[in-house]
Order: sequence, then structure tokens, then C-alpha cells
Amino acid sequence: MRARGEGAARWGRDRRAEVLHPAPGRPRFSGGEPPSTAVVGGGIAGLAAATALAERGIKVTLYEREPQLGGRLAGWSTRLADGSEATMSRGFHAFFRQYYNLRGLLRRTDPGLTRLTALPDYPLRHRSGLTDGFARVPRTPPLSAAGFVALSPSFGWRDLAALDARAALPLLDVRAPEVYERYDGVSAYDFLRAIEFPEAAHHLAFEVFSRSFFADPRELSAAELLVMFHIYFLGSSEGLLFDVPSEPYPQALWEPLAGYLASLGVEVRTGVPVHSVRPLPGGDELEVAAGSGSERHQAAVLALDTGGLRELVAASEGLGDAGWRADVAGLRTAPPFLVSRLWLDRPLAPDRPGFLGTSGYDGLDNVSVLDRWEGEAARWAARSGGSVVELHAYAVDEGAERKEVQERMVARLHEVYPETRDARAVDVRHEWRADCPVFPVGGHPRRPGVRTPHPGVVLAGDLVRTDLPVALMERAATTGFQAANALLARWGVSGQVLWTVPRAGRSRLLRALARRAAR
Repeated sequence: MRARGEGAARWGRDRRAEVLHPAPGRPRFSGGEPPSTAVVGGGIAGLAAATALAERGIKVTLYEREPQLGGRLAGWSTRLADGSEATMSRGFHAFFRQYYNLRGLLRRTDPGLTRLTALPDYPLRHRSGLTDGFARVPRTPPLSAAGFVALSPSFGWRDLAALDARAALPLLDVRAPEVYERYDGVSAYDFLRAIEFPEAAHHLAFEVFSRSFFADPRELSAAELLVMFHIYFLGSSEGLLFDVPSEPYPQALWEPLAGYLASLGVEVRTGVPVHSVRPLPGGDELEVAAGSGSERHQAAVLALDTGGLRELVAASEGLGDAGWRADVAGLRTAPPFLVSRLWLDRPLAPDRPGFLGTSGYDGLDNVSVLDRWEGEAARWAARSGGSVVELHAYAVDEGAERKEVQERMVARLHEVYPETRDARAVDVRHEWRADCPVFPVGGHPRRPGVRTPHPGVVLAGDLVRTDLPVALMERAATTGFQAANALLARWGVSGQVLWTVPRAGRSRLLRALARRAAR
């Protein structure tokens, strides 16, 4: 019997998407008391791992230090100045169509993904006045590239001809994981300069791809940029259109999934931090210090953010060897980012998109009009006659004065959407965070993978190295399932089927030319 959400059903439109089968084994654990596994972290990675383990009969305890599940996609209730209850979060996330494994996780409680809604375009506006979009661009490579050049005001045929064709061929020959061996030592900024990427189109590469990692492109590995080009544009037929949850994250995603996990027997403990995971003598058990007590488990999935993983490993005596512990200690976080949400007393112009990427606006990276697509925000707007607007500023300078940045972002909103200048803010929330992983130049070899020196301890999360071409939320979901699969294989149980965009460029001819140019 297949576990729910399992199998090789084709969820996307890309016929070249690859299916990866787990190691063979029993469909469920049987023949005695199931192993007890601690999943530390209730974000996407931890939820994926807990789901795959529990579906196959493993006893799972999920520990989350925050009161809510969801990790960086958590949400919490707040009371506005007008007395309304609203759900605040850490900001907008795009659920792209090539996020196969994340979408597979969500299908556990929403088989048709009816709680996601499609946005019609991915518009990008530069302060110069140029605006790009992807709604009319063909989705299948290489037509996607040709169509974008034909339709883009930022990148035309003349710009394409000016590219250093030999240097640019790696864009067409992304092979995972070899791309890291060749380009991890170069910055994203230097790579685009080297191929003479047109100045007018830099905002496309930097704002769409590089700053999605909350990082300065001068510090981001070019390998990560190339993988992003491959995932979203040159290696996948899913295109650059995406979905968003039609209600806030807790209601649309995590509360249903928590109910599903409970039905499988998972013990979900929110508000319970894990302080250490210590191997006990003999190596068959782990002592997990959580909250004010400790418990024993046979295995553990560490699905934490960068800072949380560093702290836990530092406090866990005897966990891993010296080299692995040093690699974990060396992990870095990206610069701070700001999410500002404004409940305004009047609507925006009716033609404003639900999401707009922005570039050249003094650090304002995008603007969302939540009442265009989120039910809770739409209901507030209908009652009040107003609108709900969210601003993102990624990779804010470490020394910046926060109040000044908040005021500057609102001022840039007034520039992007002039009708907001006279609007009164019924209420405002500003969320500052600095816990996203950063993938610096040359850092890939020391980034920890799913497996650790201890066979009963595995890692998961968007900070974890994997050989598949995945990123952001999809990397979190994929490594969560991979972590579960590694443990299940130890117990003779077959794990979760995984999907990925093609692991190499789509054209044999172009790949051959790229390899020849690299010699």
C-alpha cells in the first residue's frame, strides 16, 4: 500500500522532470516497537520529515521552539488599532510550480491544492520605468529564453548579441552537482559581469534570483545563481509563474497539516525548545534535552535554521566529529531583512497587481497587495474600504538605523504607487529578522549535507547541501524527505518518492558546446 501523497503521479507540466525512487524496502515498519524519532524544528523541512516517517509507521515527536508551526512561514494573531484580529507573518512567499516536493507535502491535506491561488503574472519594475513580466513568455526552454528576449523591454536581441557567448554557455549547461565544482568560487556579480550581461537587465538577475537568497550578489556564489536560472527559466518547463496561499499560512497550510500528523500519531510539541542532542554510550540511543526535561530516541532529524543548528550542535557534547562540528560552526546567516505590513484606509488603484518585484528603489525589493489574493486581507478591506499592503527589503545593511529604513520603504511605496501618499495607516507592523542562510563564494564544500557522522542523526532545511537542483522552500521540503529516507533505509523501509527539475540542461547540443568552451 502506498503512503498518502506517494507515487509517481505527474504533478507538473514538465515532461522532463525527473522522478527519484527511494531505496527498496518494506512499505511500513513492522515486527516490533517502532523506532522513536525526534524531529527538531517545525518548519517546512521538519514537517516533511515528520510526515514521511509517520506515514511509514515510525514513532515521531516533533519539537518546535516557537508557539506556531511553519518556521519562516509561520503566522500569528495580532489585534489592530481598529479592534480587528489579523494574522501577521514574516512576509510573502511564492509557491512556484516546480516546487514538486513542497507541493506534494501540501497535497496530504489538500489533494487539489485548492488552498493555493494563481497570480496572473510575475511583474518586475525598475525605477527607470522599465517593467518586465512572464505571463506571455513561453514556458518550455529554449523557447522561454527566446520569448523573453522578444518581449522584454530590458533585454533585447541587441543585448543578446553583445553577450560573451563562450562565457555565457554555462547558463545552458547547468548540471547538478557539478556546477558547484566549477562556479562556487566565483561571485554571482562577477559571473554576470564576465559574460557581459546587459546593464539594463541586471535587475532581473539580481532582484529575481540573487536577492531571493537575501544576499548581496557580490557575496553570493555564482553556482547558486546558475542553479536558480536553471530551476526557474532555462532548465524547467514550469515557467516563472507561481501560486500563493488563499488564506494566511496557519489556516491554509499548517493547521491542516498538524491535524494530519496528529491522525498519524505524531506528538507535536510547540513552544518546546531542544537544548541538546547527546549520543548515549553504545550509540543506539540519543538523549534529547527539550523544555525542562529530557527523553530518549533512536534517531533525530535536526531541521533548524542556521543559528539554531549552530547553537544546538555546540551544546551537544559528542555529536559528530571535529570536522563536521567545525563546518556547522562556520555556517553564516544572511543580512537582516524587513517585512512591513500596512493596513491603509483606502484602496489602491484597481490595476495594481497582487505582487510586484521592484528594483532601484533604495532597497525596496517588492510590494504585495494582500487583499488582491488573501481571503483574510480581502475581508478586512471589504469591511473597512481600505487595503492591506506589504513591503519587503532584503539584505539590509547591518549598520542601518531600523526606523530610518522603515520610513524609507514607506516613502518608496508612495513613489511606486502614488495613490498611497494620502492614505492613512490604520495600523502598521514591522518585522525584522536575520536568520536566513547565506551561500557565500566558495562555501559549498563545507556546507553540511543530510547525513552526519552519526548514523541516527540527519539534517534538513534550506541550509543543507543536496545534489539536486532545488532552492529555497523546495530545498527545505526536499531535504526533509531525504532526511526521513536516510533513516527509513536503516530500518529497511522504503521512503518518499522525490521529484526534481531536470538535473542537466535540456539541449544536448548546447551542453556539448558549453563543455567544449570550458576546456
